[in-house]
Amino acid sequence: MRFAASIAASLKADLQKEMRQIEKAVAEGVAEAGDGLKGSLRRQVITSGLGSRLARTWRSRAYPNKGHDAASLVWSKAPDIVRSFDHGTVIRSKTGFWLAIPTAAAPKRGVGGKRITPASFPEHRFGPLRFVFRRGALSLLVVDGVRISAKTGRVGRQAKGGAFTKTGRIKSGITTVAMFVMVPQVKMPKRLDVRRAADTWARRVPGLIDRHMPME
Repeated sequence: MRFAASIAASLKADLQKEMRQIEKAVAEGVAEAGDGLKGSLRRQVITSGLGSRLARTWRSRAYPNKGHDAASLVWSKAPDIVRSFDHGTVIRSKTGFWLAIPTAAAPKRGVGGKRITPASFPEHRFGPLRFVFRRGALSLLVVDGVRISAKTGRVGRQAKGGAFTKTGRIKSGITTVAMFVMVPQVKMPKRLDVRRAADTWARRVPGLIDRHMPME
């Protein structure tokens, strides 16, 4: 009886040891999959041309959970932006009329360093924006009476004294420049595939768990 009890105790200890090894392997494998998915999504953002700042919004956290139900959570701190590029969202004007898309001629920043929009457009430098409706084509917001540098091609300040000379002629080098193109909506192209990356790493989980199992 003592011999049988000894065998049972030894067997129980071996099973408990094996269970701990399995739990550890599962936790480590799942954690590695979470880190791998985070890395894949960050690379996907960068290779799509969306920049490292958005890529760094991806985070991961592992939950060992003392058992076989270990989990990894992967998420973005900019979910709305990621979702728009993952699904190809259609963006419409909040007012229901137009979206103003800056042209290459528009300044990079508006008043106070804000993102350039018609509301933040530095009219003190370039003059007031003027709406130009074009039937059958995209309408525009333009500025009148500005100069374009022959060296840099950049739009300069609005000409002093207006666009015309005293004789009524247009001053040399003065022109009208389109600053915004007006569109009813913009379709954001699908540039990310979060589901594909998640499915890829989900299929790798069994192999990752097996790799973390101790060698016999």
